[in-house]
Amino acid sequence: MATAALNKTKIFLRMIKFEHTIFALPFAFLAMLLGSLIAHGQFPTLLQWLWVTLAMVGARSAAMSLNRVIDAKFDRENPRTANREIPAGLLSKADVWIFIVASFALLFLAASQLNVLSVYLLPIAVFFLVFYSYTKRFTWACHLILGITIGIAPLGGWVAVTGQLPLASFCLFLAVMFWLAGFDTVYATQDAEYDQTHGLHSIPSRFGIKKALWIARCFHVVSFAFFVGLYFLTPLTWIYLVGVALSGMIMIYQHLIVSEKDLSKVQLAFFPMNGTLSVVMFLFAFADMLVIRFY
Repeated sequence: MATAALNKTKIFLRMIKFEHTIFALPFAFLAMLLGSLIAHGQFPTLLQWLWVTLAMVGARSAAMSLNRVIDAKFDRENPRTANREIPAGLLSKADVWIFIVASFALLFLAASQLNVLSVYLLPIAVFFLVFYSYTKRFTWACHLILGITIGIAPLGGWVAVTGQLPLASFCLFLAVMFWLAGFDTVYATQDAEYDQTHGLHSIPSRFGIKKALWIARCFHVVSFAFFVGLYFLTPLTWIYLVGVALSGMIMIYQHLIVSEKDLSKVQLAFFPMNGTLSVVMFLFAFADMLVIRFY
């Protein structure tokens, strides 16, 4: 029984790609730390860390599970995704729906333990968590919608510890939004042909791979500009800017290793590079805030 439960847990974690939490979670933590430091002159409490982390886990688990249920038909027909858990028969839709309900329950519980504004804004977050999975059916701007959905993470982190949404929080939101939209556009080049033949929408299927890669580059230029803009709106110093510069180099490297004629390194550009970027941004911002707070 214990072995079966452990195996089922591993399948669920694989389905939601739990390791990809590293994309959004560092930015939620960054926003939480920075917002608390600016608003209260101190770092968040341990309980705030706990509830923000649980809220993020609940939100992302619900979103990924919804995406797998909603896209199960397309996943089954696409050779690249046919081995995912639902098409492969490892999980039933009923199993996944139960997991979705539990994930949303965790999100609501965590938000209720933070502050009133977190609860009031929760329906907006839930709307985008659900809405995104349908966007490929009618708009190539689905990457931007996903960017908004993930960008809500730092907004949520900021609200969770301050009950406020100042201009700086929206600057970070836009930086994360365009960063995510950029690398999701690159990732979608793998399915450009499939999307075209099955009536699904994406930037690569609408504009072609060459133009899509240029659009992704533009998204990342905008993202970089907003990361720099955060420096001017907060007490962050040159230490944070070093992290931004390194992150800019990571973005450039992603685009150097992926081209219209060679998409073999899309996976490398997608997970290791972007996971590294989010961690670099958090670590340098955190180091900067430690200096601001204690020196």
